[in-house]
Amino acid sequence: MASIEARFQLPFPGFALEVGLQLPGAGVTALFGHSGSGKTTLLRCIAGLERAPQGYLQVGGVLWQDSSQGFFLPTHRRPLGYVFQEASLFPHLSVRRNLEYGQKRIPAADRRIALEQALDLLGIGHLLERMPDRLSGGERQRVAIARALALSPQVLLMDEPLAALDLQRKQEILPFLIRLHNELAMPILYVTHSPEEVIQLADHLVVLEAGKVAASGPLAETLTQLDSPLAQGEQASSMLQAQICGHEPEFHLTQVQFAGGVLNLPYQRTTPIGTRLRLRVYARDVSITLQPPAQTSILNVLPAAITGMAHDDEGRSLVRLSLGGAPLLAHITQKSAVQLGLQPGMQVFAQIKATAIL
Repeated sequence: MASIEARFQLPFPGFALEVGLQLPGAGVTALFGHSGSGKTTLLRCIAGLERAPQGYLQVGGVLWQDSSQGFFLPTHRRPLGYVFQEASLFPHLSVRRNLEYGQKRIPAADRRIALEQALDLLGIGHLLERMPDRLSGGERQRVAIARALALSPQVLLMDEPLAALDLQRKQEILPFLIRLHNELAMPILYVTHSPEEVIQLADHLVVLEAGKVAASGPLAETLTQLDSPLAQGEQASSMLQAQICGHEPEFHLTQVQFAGGVLNLPYQRTTPIGTRLRLRVYARDVSITLQPPAQTSILNVLPAAITGMAHDDEGRSLVRLSLGGAPLLAHITQKSAVQLGLQPGMQVFAQIKATAIL
């Protein structure tokens, strides 16, 4: 599928967006960074809401902007859907009429997403006759996403759609976003500053710092790049794709198979065998041993190879491991790394507490 090629230079007082990106033409690309890093500005450039004096944008093989030719496709002619932090529904229109308003803008011949499909994906069929003021925050945002889908966009832009919701509402809407990810072929560009949302939703990750691209690539690889901002600090983690292969209800444990072997994790009581999961493993919860321990309380001890190492200025070593090709990040003390003589290329064993896997 054709990709998205984006290059923008957009100066502001005290800040400049300077990015060059080649993004996948399907799946979810997360634009991640702290406040002020340029995430929303980049999204607005792609939408045409900001016109970068130096910019180039091609989506699915179609040119949307090329400043060298003086070409700029205005926002209303770009086949995109945009979901903001606030739902911004028309307060005087019912849910049904909000959705129909979006769909009417698209000629019937160009409609690739039926209204019924959007209703099913977002689980809002029972809300059609309600007015926006009778919806919860999570319901309003699901309607806003459905309205964006009703435009049959070639790309869906989402600017921190969960940021205005409390934890309960976020947990309510996240499964629907995962469903969009699984069932829609269109590319979704998803702005967030939440590592949890990145782990659950993204296929591709772009990390922005001060208007520039600090890292970009497939999620599992980019999360564990030693020079990535996400590999630093207490929140550093890895993402493992796994499939449930067994349950031990007597011990409240579940087993999952992934590229590096079998992991034990907390009991997934209602999740059947065969279900695919995304697992988040914090780097601080991974330790390293040179030999498989004979007697240990840690259930997850897996063979691994060291593929990279770095050291910070706080006495910590960042170790990048490969478990059957699955990248895993470990944070250990520099003293431990020296005492074990750890070096890239070494064969070791990774230890992960079952209770630490999310």
